[in-house]
Amino acid sequence: MNYMRTAAFAALTLGFAGEAIATEWNVSVWGKRRAFTEHVEKLAELVADKTDGGFTMNISYGGLSKPKENLDGISIGAFEMAQFCAGYHRDKNRAITVLELPFLGVSNLEEEVAVSHAVYDHPAVKDEMAQWNARIIMTSPMPQYNLVGKGEPRDTLDSMDGMRVRATGGLGEAFKAVGGVPTSVSAPEAYQAMESGVVDTVAFAQHAHLSFGTINKADWWTANLNPGTVNCPIVVNTDAYEMLGDAEREALDSSIDAAIQHYLDNYGKLLARWDDVLEEKDVEKVMISDAELARFREVAAGPIRNQWIEDMSAQGLPAQELYDLVVNTLEQTRASN
Repeated sequence: MNYMRTAAFAALTLGFAGEAIATEWNVSVWGKRRAFTEHVEKLAELVADKTDGGFTMNISYGGLSKPKENLDGISIGAFEMAQFCAGYHRDKNRAITVLELPFLGVSNLEEEVAVSHAVYDHPAVKDEMAQWNARIIMTSPMPQYNLVGKGEPRDTLDSMDGMRVRATGGLGEAFKAVGGVPTSVSAPEAYQAMESGVVDTVAFAQHAHLSFGTINKADWWTANLNPGTVNCPIVVNTDAYEMLGDAEREALDSSIDAAIQHYLDNYGKLLARWDDVLEEKDVEKVMISDAELARFREVAAGPIRNQWIEDMSAQGLPAQELYDLVVNTLEQTRASN
């Protein structure tokens, strides 16, 4: 009888050993599914297809972590993949904040992808991410941010003096340079901050104004302020990445370009109908004069860039090299197009 039991157990064990063990990753993002997360959704779809369901991703919109704690969660292995924005914790990801400097001159999403991925490949960025047990696999390219606000439009630098604005990173520094008062509440908190009067204006890309409802509280939107954008990478836990089988890793790595392209195509549709959105919601489209834009660049671009290079160099980062990498990549991208 004991022999029969042993034989049955051995057969059961062999049966399980013959089956491939499925890999399941938890992915921490926030808000709701929107243009900002479409590449993550597409990546999960492609990876599952390529592995016949052997490698799946459970994408959680806020159920695993708060937005500002995603990098911490990755570092301790609380989940395997996450999205975060550099401006949420600039001290933890200093090197990539070069991509959030104001008035870098990036004019479209394709250029944003190019400069972001060039910076992510720099050894200084990889070393800094390694401190968090993180590996950046792709960016979340966003167009230039613009303001929505209530009341009279803030269409001159003088009118921005004293303006309470939701803006993070280099954008916050840019508005501070012209007398604004930036606050870095997370994206899901922006609507409440605007509704309660904690802020007068919110700086977001178009998808976020829609997704987080700030466009619904707005009287106006600046169409051409374009002071810069924020940088929000997708990272994976290094240990989890290295534990993948060869086929799983290939499925993940080979799907990144297609996921980014899907994101770009989807975001393009949103941009194409943005004027209709403004009309539907009765939001005034405000154009800043060329003279005011030139003043803004003069006050914010050079001084903030120079201060960033000085501060980051003092902390041991190759700041000038990182900034030059952005400029050179931008030139090369435009030349190739």
